Amino acid sequence: MRIFDTHAHYDDDAFDEDRETLIPQIHEGGIEYIVNVGASIETTRSTLALASKYDYIYAAVGVHPSDIKDLNEETYKWLAEQTKQPGVVAVGEIGLDYYWDKEPEVQENQRTWFRRQLDMARKANLPVIIHSREAAKDTYDIMVEEKAGDIGGVVHCYSYSKEMALDYVKMGFFIGVGGVVTFPKAKKLKETVEAVPMEHIVIETDCPYLAPNPYRGKRNTSLNLPYVIAEIASIKGLSEEEVAEIVYDNALKLYRMTGGRSFCQL
Repeated sequence: MRIFDTHAHYDDDAFDEDRETLIPQIHEGGIEYIVNVGASIETTRSTLALASKYDYIYAAVGVHPSDIKDLNEETYKWLAEQTKQPGVVAVGEIGLDYYWDKEPEVQENQRTWFRRQLDMARKANLPVIIHSREAAKDTYDIMVEEKAGDIGGVVHCYSYSKEMALDYVKMGFFIGVGGVVTFPKAKKLKETVEAVPMEHIVIETDCPYLAPNPYRGKRNTSLNLPYVIAEIASIKGLSEEEVAEIVYDNALKLYRMTGGRSFCQL
């Protein structure tokens, strides 16, 4: 079974004690590729460092909406330059997060930098990794206005309705599904997985966060992805092997890779 973790944060402090031993173990355990995702200027730097160290880890560069304080014209220019680095396959994670930031001026600033980073991805010819929390309408409206369908990408850790998920599918986006789908009360996400065609689903950990049952609340790693695959297989009425192969191929399409360190745009 080939597995591709499309969204991880192995540069997180939660891995400081055992990162150098854990990452090779994960690869040996069947995780063929990982995309480590930047969320700030600092974590974009550490993500690039990981991607340069391990030939099965790729990088996404970007600033999470809750970290836009990092962004100014100078850092934005630096970030745009990083899109040209070897092993960089996406711009992300970018988007809107109104859960933590309630102030209108902060939310407006988020929207500004979301648009700017979408433009960065367009110019770099890279897909985007979208983070959206309690900002469903604004996220979708901006993506329509900015013609994000021409850019492509994934809505990470999807948490909205199945109807909106299908709108994103029509836009050409993938839907990112992680450990939450295994939670007994995750009815909305299970309905989304049931509704979305398999050809538009990718799997992710968001590790060290969102570990699936039976490890909920503990540190997550890519080795837990078989639980996500099993749940999707149950919902879709497919074998785990079928699901694993489809979402693996979807990940390659999402990140425009042909496999191996030398990737190319499809």
